[in-house]
Amino acid sequence: MLQNIRDNSQGWIAKTIIGVIVVLMALTGFDAIFKATSHSNDAAKVNGDEISQNELSQAVDMQRRQLMQQLGKDFDASLLDEKMLRESALKGLIDRKLLLQGAEKSKFAFSEAALDQVILQTPEFQVDGKFSSERFDQVIRQLGYTRMQFRQMLAQEMLIGQLRAGLAGSGFVTDAQVLAFARLEKQTRDFASLSIKADPAAVKLTDEEVKAYYDEHAKEFMTPDQVIIDYLELKKASFFDQVSVNDEDLQAAYQKEIANLSEQRRAAHILIEVNDKTTEAQAKAKIEEIQARLAKGEQFEALAKEFSQDPGSANNGGDLGYAGPGVYDPAFEKALYSLAKDQVSGPVRTDFGFHLIKLLGVEAPEVPTFASLKDKLTRALKTQQVEQRFVEASKQLEDASFEASDLAQPAQDLKLTVQTSKPFGREGGEGIAANRAVITAAFSPEVLDEGANSTAIELDPETVVVLRAKEHLKPSQLPLESVSAAIRVQLAKEHASADAKTKAEALIASLRDGKTPLDKAIDGQAWKVTEAATRAQEGVDPAVLQALFRMAKPAAKDKPTFTSVTLTDGSLMIVRLNGVNEAAAPTEEEKAQYRRYLASRIGQQDFAAYRKQLESQADIKRY
Repeated sequence: MLQNIRDNSQGWIAKTIIGVIVVLMALTGFDAIFKATSHSNDAAKVNGDEISQNELSQAVDMQRRQLMQQLGKDFDASLLDEKMLRESALKGLIDRKLLLQGAEKSKFAFSEAALDQVILQTPEFQVDGKFSSERFDQVIRQLGYTRMQFRQMLAQEMLIGQLRAGLAGSGFVTDAQVLAFARLEKQTRDFASLSIKADPAAVKLTDEEVKAYYDEHAKEFMTPDQVIIDYLELKKASFFDQVSVNDEDLQAAYQKEIANLSEQRRAAHILIEVNDKTTEAQAKAKIEEIQARLAKGEQFEALAKEFSQDPGSANNGGDLGYAGPGVYDPAFEKALYSLAKDQVSGPVRTDFGFHLIKLLGVEAPEVPTFASLKDKLTRALKTQQVEQRFVEASKQLEDASFEASDLAQPAQDLKLTVQTSKPFGREGGEGIAANRAVITAAFSPEVLDEGANSTAIELDPETVVVLRAKEHLKPSQLPLESVSAAIRVQLAKEHASADAKTKAEALIASLRDGKTPLDKAIDGQAWKVTEAATRAQEGVDPAVLQALFRMAKPAAKDKPTFTSVTLTDGSLMIVRLNGVNEAAAPTEEEKAQYRRYLASRIGQQDFAAYRKQLESQADIKRY
């Protein structure tokens, strides 16, 4: 438990901000907020701010996906209660809107640079420990975002994170609370357990019972709501064979390429910062002192290691490596490019403070031959033309689809082929049906109910599609014959568990009355005794542990208390609490850990109370 407390009480703010980038989108339904288009129908208004029906539909779709992932691919999505999903999703969207309004009212803010740093430092966006723009695009595209949409989502999460941190960080815990928690947390218990097995095979079911269950749970036995779509797919790659470049354009591109080549300079520096603790005059005096020591013959590298306040280069003797123009602060760059090799500048003032700069080396640019760059330049010039044609064709596809009553004419205009998907439900399917934007469009009222073509949907930067519903496979009742076997398994498990519970209750009553001895085996099964069990005792079912530590303390050694616990397989576990062992006083280190944990928990409770207060004071209209 101490390790759990340590893990949950240190760095949680940072974990929240970083983790939200990938995990939150998979575990909440809120990302749909950025993919909503204008919609005349509102699902709700929160203090005048709208939540559209489109946002709500997308949030419901996300929650359905989450449940499908948790329950497994074989779970029947038609068993999900659509009304409950919508209510849950709408509550989540309203809560989020309230928190964003609260953060804005409290004047929370952050810089674009801070947003960039969160993205750059996120492991999911890195390859070999370094940020990869390709990896970034790949991840957010799979999540259904453009770069702008993702930045908007992250900006909102950071605002909510600041609000949460401000409230959660204010939790206060007294010494008495810490000691009381420690006493309970370190307490151990002596107990014995006995299993009462459930036997589904012994249960006899009639056809009438199966039929009654089927009728009572009719909504659970429905085929899924599915759709088959026709679609047109426009791919950027298809345009490459339609464009060409001439030698004149290639030569012009080559000259531009080599004109951009520049000399690289390897710099080292010693930085003395100007900040809240060090004034301009103090920093200047310090850098001049270091300059004087250099003049007396001391080594630049040694002084950089001793005095430089740039943590990224100080340990390397101030070495910044090679870089070209435009990398450094203008004043720094001007001084660097005025130096000869091994020369050291005078004090240079930048926004960071005062620098001494040393030029360690110069690399003249290597000018590649035209032949070596020809293929690269050809691809680049073709790509420019392809981009333009792709944009124009995408616009043409969207316009033609909007005006047409089907996809035949747009397909003919752009020389595309109408393709047809396999049936898929709201949880998605294979191929194109795995894309969230496609699923949302396919089940939108405009496409599914009104028979319209969709707007153009960007699957990725290289592919655009439009779609229409070809066939709507509405839910229908599954025949009893196809589900009777599953019903029998479920009913047999329920009846067997009920029988085991009845037997366990009778046995507990007999044990309490003294009719059954405590130290004797029952039906050939001996009690399993566990001494000094902790709240995280290994080898004990968590449900049993939870029940054990909720049991009342025995009145005497020969008067144990009893309870029963239903296990996942329907069997019952009888738990006999023999004694409670009080713990030794916690160490100072343990008290500090408990204090952090309790403060964090109180902070979370304060945050929950704040959310409830926002809701109680808000003007919320649900439609």
